[in-house]
Amino acid sequence: HSTLPSPQRPSQPPTPSVFQYTVWNFLPKNLFEQFRRIANFYFLIIFLVQVIVDTPTSPVTSGLPLFFVITVTAIKQGYEDWLRHKADKEVNKYPVIVLENGRRAHKESEKIKVGDVVEVVEDETFPCDLILLQSSREDDTCFVTTASLDGESNHKTHYTVPDTEKDLESLSATIECEQPQPDLYKFVGRMHIYKPDQEAIVRPLGPENLLLKGATLKNTKKIYGVAVYTGMETKMALNYQGKSQKRSAVEKSINGFLLVYLCILVSKALVCTTLKYWWQSKEGQDEPWYNQKTQKERDTYRFLKMFTDFLSFMVLFNFIIPVSMYVTVEMQKFLGSFFITWDKDFFDPEIQEGALVNTSDLNEELGQVEYVFTDKTGTLTQNNMEFIECCIDGFQYKNRQDVGSELDGFCVTDGPVSKLQQKAGREKEELFLRALCLCHTVQVKEASTDDLTELDQVDQVDGLERPLTQPQEERGFIASSPDEVALVKGAMQFGFTFLGLESRTMKIKNRQNDIESYELLHVLNFDPVRRRMSVIVRTRTGETLLFCKGADSSIFPRVRPEEVDRIRTHVERNATEGYRTLCVAYKKLSADEFAVAESRLQEARLALQEREAKLTAVYNQVETGMSLIGATAVEDRLQEEAAETMEALQGAGMKVWVLTGDKMETAKSTCYACRLFQRGTELLELTVRTLEEGGRRREERLHELLLDYHKRAVQDAPPAKPGVTRSWATANQEYGFIIDGATLSLVLNPSPDANSSRYKSLFLQICQNCCAVLCCRMAPLQKAQIVRMVKNSKGSPITLSIGDGANDVSMILEAHVGIGIKGKEGRQAVRNSDYAIPKLKHLKKLLLAHGHLYYVRIAHLVQYFFYKNLCFILPQFLYQFFCGYSQQPLYDAAYLTMYNICFTSMPILAYSLLEQHICIEVLMDNATLYREVAKNAMLRWGPFVYWTILGVFQGLLFFFGVRYLFSNPALQDNGQVFGNWSYGTIVFTVLVFTVTLKLALDTRHWTWINHFVIWGSLAFYVFFSFFWGGIIWPFLRQQRLYFVFANMLSSVSAWLVIILLILLSLLPDILLLVFRKPKSHAQQKKPRSPAAGGPQSPQASARPLLMRTFSDESNTVI
Repeated sequence: HSTLPSPQRPSQPPTPSVFQYTVWNFLPKNLFEQFRRIANFYFLIIFLVQVIVDTPTSPVTSGLPLFFVITVTAIKQGYEDWLRHKADKEVNKYPVIVLENGRRAHKESEKIKVGDVVEVVEDETFPCDLILLQSSREDDTCFVTTASLDGESNHKTHYTVPDTEKDLESLSATIECEQPQPDLYKFVGRMHIYKPDQEAIVRPLGPENLLLKGATLKNTKKIYGVAVYTGMETKMALNYQGKSQKRSAVEKSINGFLLVYLCILVSKALVCTTLKYWWQSKEGQDEPWYNQKTQKERDTYRFLKMFTDFLSFMVLFNFIIPVSMYVTVEMQKFLGSFFITWDKDFFDPEIQEGALVNTSDLNEELGQVEYVFTDKTGTLTQNNMEFIECCIDGFQYKNRQDVGSELDGFCVTDGPVSKLQQKAGREKEELFLRALCLCHTVQVKEASTDDLTELDQVDQVDGLERPLTQPQEERGFIASSPDEVALVKGAMQFGFTFLGLESRTMKIKNRQNDIESYELLHVLNFDPVRRRMSVIVRTRTGETLLFCKGADSSIFPRVRPEEVDRIRTHVERNATEGYRTLCVAYKKLSADEFAVAESRLQEARLALQEREAKLTAVYNQVETGMSLIGATAVEDRLQEEAAETMEALQGAGMKVWVLTGDKMETAKSTCYACRLFQRGTELLELTVRTLEEGGRRREERLHELLLDYHKRAVQDAPPAKPGVTRSWATANQEYGFIIDGATLSLVLNPSPDANSSRYKSLFLQICQNCCAVLCCRMAPLQKAQIVRMVKNSKGSPITLSIGDGANDVSMILEAHVGIGIKGKEGRQAVRNSDYAIPKLKHLKKLLLAHGHLYYVRIAHLVQYFFYKNLCFILPQFLYQFFCGYSQQPLYDAAYLTMYNICFTSMPILAYSLLEQHICIEVLMDNATLYREVAKNAMLRWGPFVYWTILGVFQGLLFFFGVRYLFSNPALQDNGQVFGNWSYGTIVFTVLVFTVTLKLALDTRHWTWINHFVIWGSLAFYVFFSFFWGGIIWPFLRQQRLYFVFANMLSSVSAWLVIILLILLSLLPDILLLVFRKPKSHAQQKKPRSPAAGGPQSPQASARPLLMRTFSDESNTVI
């Protein structure tokens, strides 16, 4: 009977709550969220005023649009939340098998308690954090992929706890472990195993025994594990970082404009109220003989009456605030995001996926990016390693494909050909190749014949690689990093093949095709601080050897200095060529040394406190006094079109920063390959190496260097001319900046006596004047720190982060726009990003085409909304001067309600989804066009004032034009006179036609949808007016528009005025279009038109001539 009591902790409820709502709190919570928006809250107040105070318009006029807005938004948010609930149910309710009293019982995953023994089969994910007790594999291991946790898609090996019973029913044990903590790679615990008539055995538990929730079992039929952390205590739940609500700059502009219009509204109401009481103070105006006041009216308090009058005017003019704009913007963002998902250019045949949009609120930010922060491995490069060459004892060995040639005074052999004299001794060679075959954590996946086809697919997905040699055709390698597979394959090309690990015995086949076996005693794991890993093995002859491989900076200090010089030149040259380099060393351990090391390791592994630190100390003691054998160079290829993409981004005026954990030399050569640094770029280095030159204190030297670089890059640099692209600016010296993690922490968190804010501002100014910045050796948190620093700098530039692994998540969440790449390092980055794309090259189109267009569309939408509402309400304001300030509405209630919902909303929505003011090919070819909309250019105060003046001009024209018509009272054949409702209807008709045709003039890209909604909206208005006025409606107390519209159209004068006023209103726009010079990129588009004209030419020729002539304009109105 298995008794595994919990570590005295209750079980925790399942998964983190990522939902905003439940069934019960949806209404109150959603309404609260929505009324936090200024416009919604304002309309609610107006609605309440209309209900309470006797106002000129019915509460329906503002209640209905508000209800429409609130409902549409609530449905969208409810639907998104329902999707989250659905995903959560799949996680928490799926069935798992638990051993209870020796029997297998089915449970829902949310019911697992600490101490339950759970069975998991191949390709299932673990339902909670488990300690591995038993595996179906003979060597008591199991393979796991943790792609959904840390983004690594390769297989990791986990081990069962030694000395547990094969029969779990008879196992009796207790587990002690640390409190739950979020670090995925740390776990400390121990297990006491009780056997009858024996002392309890204590075994250490480490991360290699812990299977994390969210990871997936691979290559192992099934395992049994005991639950140690469940629910909110699992490492996956503790790592869940809530997404902050990112708001786009456009929303902030809207709020600024809203305040301006609120001020206009209040001042209009104040003017009218003041004038009303001034007018009434004259003799006989307040109480004419035909309209005596009642006693109740006479007794009301004067100031209360003034206040209610003020509120009435507010209600009358409140349509100047566009409440439906929010809904149109929401719809535009929600529907617009589908265009990114549907874009065929983003489809990647290799992974059979396209782009993904996680946040639709940021579409227009894509057109405003000023800084791009990119990861290197897997983003700029493919994370696909290939063994290039190695150097043994100072002699260079290239891959077999290369022909022998002299280089650097060293011999380059094509494989170990013994005829050439200049090469390392045979023993050294074999020792080096044995080290490559033994010092790793690669597993061999044997493929049975029926698995062969499956293996082909696995190769691409899981990063399994298959060797090229014939005899081992049916074998794939599984490793925790692509470097390791590359090295094992490299050794194969020189005749040493790794055959696999079986029950702690590693087997390799040497050049003579003999099989050598080694007993694996210990693996000293790789960690990012030590930056090396070692294995201790025992040969058949009983010798104990330690093999170690790692970065040059961590190996060189631990070997004899005289050996270093021979190999350093190779390592440095390889690094400048852009290869990833590793050094290999070994050491023979005497029996005593090994005994001491083993006892220390055992002791450190059992420690519950500070186990990591103790283990590191032991590792460091063992890995000293080694002999250097050689070094390897592995190439990580660039992503396709990486250089073109980076060049386009820089041409568009964006600053590109590369943030990587890699070595400086490797990263530097990648930057050259991506053309971020050009041949003539002068590099300013701020690294540990430059700080240690001159032998002074680091802080002093840092200060001195910062001042020097600041002088060169900032003070002495000629002022940049706006709009000059990089290629033309080559006359000036260009600077590139390089900094490493250690120096960055000095800059960001200097010692107390240093002048910290000064360092930071100097550093920022230098970086902002450089064409590209490279930050190497960065910890994930430092990446986020840099993004935060730039984001909060002067002018708050819009930042974008792009990465593919879990180490990029922090910077993706920090930037304004986060982009994940669906790469080899799993999906963590994609899950936390706002947008995900399959390849780096897709970033170019996402920003230069989609981003640019989204921004132009939404900017036009916002300006247009304010303009059409100003045109709408201004005549109403002017009308008050002619009706004794009596709050008489100019338009009928139906028109007031329907204007923003039906008559003018669809054309602008279609425009904001489909408009392409410049065609996509031109946008892609000319990156400089991106600069034209940079820094929120279309939503600045200049364009806003232009639209406002246009609105005022048209409003005045509508009102006084119709008033001029009415100076002749008899407008019909029979001499009948038109009334005030006819007046309002004529103004309203001119208004609806003018604002709709203004949008038609602004449209550069006509589709059948645009035609349908623009002409359809106008037809609907005419139809509605006939219908509304042509029937006696039983629910209306008074029917003001009964036959007004039909009657109005029977007058020829009304027709004339309507047509004339529409033409006069649009005249400024037409003149502006005719006399304005086309932009320069129009010429570049013209020659392309015949070629591009295939399917589009009929459509183009059918366009009105005016629109075709000016369709090359970059923006219609600025």
